[in-house]
Order: sequence, then structure tokens, then C-alpha cells
Amino acid sequence: MKKKAIWVLILSLLLSCLGGCAGDSSPSFQFPSGATTEATTEPSTETIAELTEESTPSPAELFQVAIITDYYDITDQSFNQVTYEAGRDWCEEHNIPYSYYKPKADSTEARVLAIEQAIGEGANVLLLPGYAFAGAIVETAEKYPEVYYIALDVGEFDLQDAAGCADDLSYIYPKNIFSAVYQEEIAGFLAGYAVVKMGYRDLGFMGGLNIAAILRYAYGFIQGADHAAGELGVEASVKVAYGNQCFGELVGIEREVDKWFREGTEAVLLCGGGMYDCLADVEVPYELKIIGTDVDQKGIIDELYGSGTTLTSPLKNFSATIPWTLSKLILENDWDSLGGTVQTLGLVSGRELDKNHIALPDSTQWNDSFTREDYAAIIEALFTGAVTVDNCIDREPVTKYITAYHLGNVDMH
Repeated sequence: MKKKAIWVLILSLLLSCLGGCAGDSSPSFQFPSGATTEATTEPSTETIAELTEESTPSPAELFQVAIITDYYDITDQSFNQVTYEAGRDWCEEHNIPYSYYKPKADSTEARVLAIEQAIGEGANVLLLPGYAFAGAIVETAEKYPEVYYIALDVGEFDLQDAAGCADDLSYIYPKNIFSAVYQEEIAGFLAGYAVVKMGYRDLGFMGGLNIAAILRYAYGFIQGADHAAGELGVEASVKVAYGNQCFGELVGIEREVDKWFREGTEAVLLCGGGMYDCLADVEVPYELKIIGTDVDQKGIIDELYGSGTTLTSPLKNFSATIPWTLSKLILENDWDSLGGTVQTLGLVSGRELDKNHIALPDSTQWNDSFTREDYAAIIEALFTGAVTVDNCIDREPVTKYITAYHLGNVDMH
């Protein structure tokens, strides 16, 4: 019926045009009331293309994005804020409607309610930052197969565990789920490389939990420090320990990190959750230098301890991942390459640095020993394979130029 109506419209326009061109003495033609006709002359290819283009819905008519936080709000200077800002900027650039939701509690139930509220209000693309969403994703994704779930840093084990399949990994991801995880070993490498190039020699790495993701960070940090020490022909050392927690009363972590600094450690990478504030209640008679993780933590760390405290913060670069994923889905119609998968992201360019899913932020304390050009050069080397990073966590990395002290788990009490 739609096709017939288009032909009728075209013929009517042609006849109207002919009537108008014949002059005032030419009678105008009108179909009798209720009469119908079939067009006998097909319209031009250009006309068909114009009509097809006009009848194709725009992306703004097909998609509505919801940005949902794990519990904290969009000013947390962490994953929630980065997700909101990257999602908002992309949607505004491409005229895609979007909205923001904050669950009412830090629980799977509250996150499920926020997801269902967003879907009920028209959202069909969800941006979900962090492993805390695993339970809500498993609970709702199959219920809403027409909704696209874009999970950020929600790992395979997180989803399998939420589905009750941690032992046999038998949970099959629905086709409407895509989760991006990251090469933490590359992030750790860049941090270790940067601080040794900056001039620091006695380093520490304090991980929140002794788990795979943080081990990759730690072992990458060691390898990066070792590579930089080799380039410079210097000696350096790294202490590595794990605190068994990432939030709350970080008593054991506070005591250990404070001890390291008092004994001469120059810079410490604090890897996990809210560990950046572990020294907030300590009087520090030493020069405090901290390396953040995952997002650019300069603002929050420097606010706690003073300007210049943060050396750098290796990024899981949501600001690259979110535009890339939304473009795949909405602009390129290429969800097939994403749906039903958990993909590990890292470097995608040796020269267009802002496109990489792992990066150092612009707030890095560049100096004459570690310039932006030095950073670009090590990215190029990593991207091309001239420099490699081992992601194995079954053994401690072998070092040639530094000494690594693996201290295990700290006493929490």
C-alpha cells in the first residue's frame, strides 16, 4: 500500500505540473472522488533515491542512549564521570538523544531498577561502567533482547560469576551484550616506564587485591620500569604488595605505604578503587609522589595531598572506547562484530594516540627526561611490536636492570 501511495503522489505532482504549464485556458484534471489509479510511468532513479532517503529513519529516531552509573554520581572523577562525559559528547555531536540515571543504592537490585527505568523511558542503548554491573546485566539482558548493552571493564569472570557459572564458564553471552576489558599490562608498563624516565628510581606498587587484573598491572609496571632503566643505563627497584581491599578503612595499606616512603621510596602506584586516599590521615614528612590508575586521578589526588603529587595515571581510556563502540553500533551498523563478546582492548594506533584504549593522560608530569615525544615513541614501539609486554601472571617477570621485591599480602590490621 505504501508503494501504491508513492506512485499516486508522483503522478499527481506530474499532472499538476503539466496543468500549470499549459496556461490558464487548459482545464485542470482531477480524479473523481474515491477514484484510484496505478502509475504507468516509473519515476526516475533520482526520484526513488530521494523518496527512499526521506522514508529511512535517522539514527536519532532509532536510538536513545542511557548512561547509568554504578552507584556514585557523574562527578566522581572516575569511571562514572568519564562514561557520562564521553557518552554525552558523542551523542551531542551526532544528535542522538541521551539521558543519565543513578541507582538509588549500591546493589544489583538498584542497578536493575535503573536499567528498567531507562528502558521504560525509551532507551535502547545502555552505557554501563564497571564490574558492579555484572549481576544486573545477567539478570536483564535476555529479558530485553532489543536493547544494546555496552559494558565497560566488566570482565568475563564477572559475568560468569554473576550467572553462577564461575566453575565451568558455561554462561553464553546474549547477542545484545558487548563488554570491553583492557590490557592492564600495557597500562602498568606505561606507568613504570614513565616514572623511571622522569628520574625516579625507588618505586612501589600497592595493589588492592591479588587478582588477575591487578597482577597484570603490577607485572606490566615492573616490565616498564625495567625497560626504561635499560634505556637509561641506571639501576632501580620496585616493591610490590597487595592490600586485600580497595575501599574503606585501609589500615594495612596506609601503614605499609607510609613505611615505604619513610624508608626512601620515591613514588608509589596505588592500584584499585579508592586506594588513592590511603595516606589522607597520615602526616607525611616526605615528598609524596603517587601514580593513579584507570582514570586521570590528578584532580582527586592533588586535592587530597597538594598540587604536583600525581605523576601520571595510566588510563583505561573510556573516552576512546565509548565513541568507537557507539560509532560501530549507530553509524556503521556493525553490532555483529561486537555482540555476544567480551573483547580485550589496547593500542589501535601508533600515531593517533587519542584513539588508543590504553593511554597516559595529558596531565602527566612531562619533563625534559620524559617528554610527550618520548611517550609517542614508546607507544609506536609497543604498537609495532618493537617492544613487547608479557601478560602472563603465572610467573613473576624476569628483570635485567631493576630489582623487584615481591612482598605478598600486607597485614590488614
